[in-house]
Amino acid sequence: MVTRLSSQMIYQTGVSQLNSLQSQLQRAQLQLSTGRRVLTPADDPVASARALEVSQSQELNLQFASNRSNARSSLSMVDQALANADDLLQDVKRLTINAGNPALSPQDRRALASELEGRLEDLLGQANATDGTGGYLFSGYKIDTPPFSRTATGASYAGDQGNRELQVASSRKLPISTSGSSVFEDVLTGNGTFLTGIDANNFTRGGTGIISPGSVRDAAALTGHQYTIDFTVVPGTPGVPAVTTYTINDVTLGAAVASNQPYVSGEPIIFDGMQLDIKGVPADTDQFTVNPSTNQSVFTTMQNLINALNANPVGPAADAERTNRLNEANLNLNNALDKVLSVRATVGSGLKELDHLDSAGDDLNIQYATTIGDLIDADPIETISRFTQLQTNLEAAQKSYKALTGLSLFNFI
Repeated sequence: MVTRLSSQMIYQTGVSQLNSLQSQLQRAQLQLSTGRRVLTPADDPVASARALEVSQSQELNLQFASNRSNARSSLSMVDQALANADDLLQDVKRLTINAGNPALSPQDRRALASELEGRLEDLLGQANATDGTGGYLFSGYKIDTPPFSRTATGASYAGDQGNRELQVASSRKLPISTSGSSVFEDVLTGNGTFLTGIDANNFTRGGTGIISPGSVRDAAALTGHQYTIDFTVVPGTPGVPAVTTYTINDVTLGAAVASNQPYVSGEPIIFDGMQLDIKGVPADTDQFTVNPSTNQSVFTTMQNLINALNANPVGPAADAERTNRLNEANLNLNNALDKVLSVRATVGSGLKELDHLDSAGDDLNIQYATTIGDLIDADPIETISRFTQLQTNLEAAQKSYKALTGLSLFNFI
């Protein structure tokens, strides 16, 4: 059976073939110009869906990178404020040591007190530092509230205990601030375990006893109780020297730990896991205290130091009282410095962690880009080869179509 082909069918078949080849050629050209194999989801639904998921993960990773940049900026400002506070406290310690010079006159000490007033204001300025946009670094969650304000006893805290956090990785929230109370207020007094002190009336009685900060001798024997060391002085008579004894009382239990112990200046006094000594000449009924360490604001420590230097009394008893106050302040300033350094170490750890997360985030971003490329990017060699082949096919189809449409019986009549 002979199949008859009409001229119209020949034309339609040829045009359809040319359109198909031209469409394929245009598609190959678009793939070459964009570098993508998958131009629409219809080209490869599975690859398109997978590429969309990976792209979303990539965008999230980029957002984490932006968050890390913001976190680094915030932590750097906190670290700078703490570094400035560290320098100020070091200077305050230097002034405190200078104030212990017995050759200083009352005017000299008042001059040092005036200088310490300036350092106190400077330290308050660092505690009220902002992040450049008006937010306070050390206010916790109350970012719009100045954390510290000056008072007669130092400063009061108006912030809260919160630490603001920022999501810096898929499973990591990093603190980007710290509360002012944890830096400037939660500072242990004394040696960190107990605080030695004097009764305010020792000066009026003329006693010149100076108590040491003490140390822990046996941690297992510590009780955490409050103690007093009470002195009794029996005046001497001709040929009989004065006798000075002391009694250690456990104020918490209301009982004596040791009674009528002979006093020797500088000799260690050991009881309930603690060791300390008292030097000088205590007066009758003079009293020294030993209490568990508590938290005290560094601003209170500085204000107490200023008050001690502004006091005018002179004489051995006044010098002894001042020395006790200076020793206490110096020890508390050491603790304040340790606290600032501890917080700075935490901030530095956060900055170092951000560096590691940045490195991991960059690696992850490269991995995402590679995965997306494997899914939707075109192979240049394969695409060029296919484009060349399609171009040749189209040229051949065009020539054959021209030759075919030129066939007619009228050409032979």
